[in-house]
Amino acid sequence: KIRTLYNNKVLAGFAGSTADAFNLFDMFEKILENQKGDLLKSVIEFSKEWRKDKYLRRLEAMMIVLNTKHIFILSGTGDVVEPEDGKIAAIGSGGNYAISAARALSAHSKLDPKSLVEESLKIAGDLCIYTNKNIKILTLED
Repeated sequence: KIRTLYNNKVLAGFAGSTADAFNLFDMFEKILENQKGDLLKSVIEFSKEWRKDKYLRRLEAMMIVLNTKHIFILSGTGDVVEPEDGKIAAIGSGGNYAISAARALSAHSKLDPKSLVEESLKIAGDLCIYTNKNIKILTLED
């Protein structure tokens, strides 16, 4: 449910059914290629396409897409949301637990980003019955 796009310069993650994830990833990847990797333009164009497509509008799905400068949440209704702090976002059933843990750890520890993500997801897995601890972490280089 997570993979790199555009020559490993963009990460995309998905909450919802796996079959829907592949369709959305493919659609977003095509738009990202057409926009030559410009993440901001790509999420706006993707949102427009998502809202126009009757099938996609009915998905109970969300995506997170990010590069080293921006992070966006794409809601199931086609909305584009940039997190308040611009650096921490989470989706899915355990998303609220994960983001709460990540914000607390970010403010009160000196964990590196990868460790912060791992610990936040472990906490979410402890608290949410729908979130497991099978964690896959991908990173981006500047």
